[in-house]
Amino acid sequence: MPGDPPQFKRPARSSKPRKSGVVIPNAPKWHQWLAASVVWLVINLVSVTIRYRVQDPHGLLQRKDLKQTIYCFWHNRLSLCVKLYFKYGRARYASPGVAGLVSASKDGALLSAIFACFGVQPVRGSSSRRGAQALMELTTWAQRGYDLAITPDGPRGPQYVLAEGAITLAQFTGLPLVAASYHLSSKIALNSWDKFQIPLPFSRCDVVIGKAFEVPRELTDSERERIRSEVELELRAITRD
Repeated sequence: MPGDPPQFKRPARSSKPRKSGVVIPNAPKWHQWLAASVVWLVINLVSVTIRYRVQDPHGLLQRKDLKQTIYCFWHNRLSLCVKLYFKYGRARYASPGVAGLVSASKDGALLSAIFACFGVQPVRGSSSRRGAQALMELTTWAQRGYDLAITPDGPRGPQYVLAEGAITLAQFTGLPLVAASYHLSSKIALNSWDKFQIPLPFSRCDVVIGKAFEVPRELTDSERERIRSEVELELRAITRD
């Protein structure tokens, strides 16, 4: 049985953007913290019943030279990604923690509260809002030794299309992008843009660790598109719906 949720600091209350241009993301409301605690409990309970099986064809989990990484997984796999990170990613390399990119919107406030309950540092931003600030914050967490996590087709899609933000993040931080996905034998797929997947108790979860991609600091437009396409193809290749 899971214990008490980890301690975390709640983000400051949202306010109007400052004159400096800094955008303050929407902070979770009390009912979102309550909902996040319920989600934390349900995921922990369901996760205990799931049978995990890992496929690591490139041997990334055993590589000693691979330290901090940016984990890339599709948006509809968010429900178990944190549990899988602490089960396998943290076991591979004992980083101080992981920081994950979350939308700065009102909807993202709930997800940021859920991340916080799981002990993940939420960084708020997207390509359409607070993107540059989020990039700087993620880079700061990387400098502190944290792993990073990103859903490159979120928060609005299109599904299974990798946005350039993941490539930019790898350029700025110097960390490799690691593709990861999983397949659930029993699940509920929501009627959302990403067909968000909710695991059912006692299902089997086949975890697939894909390739690691090194992204040079300097890239031409054609090189950038080539790497973006390669990462997207790898994520699609290891994803089975």
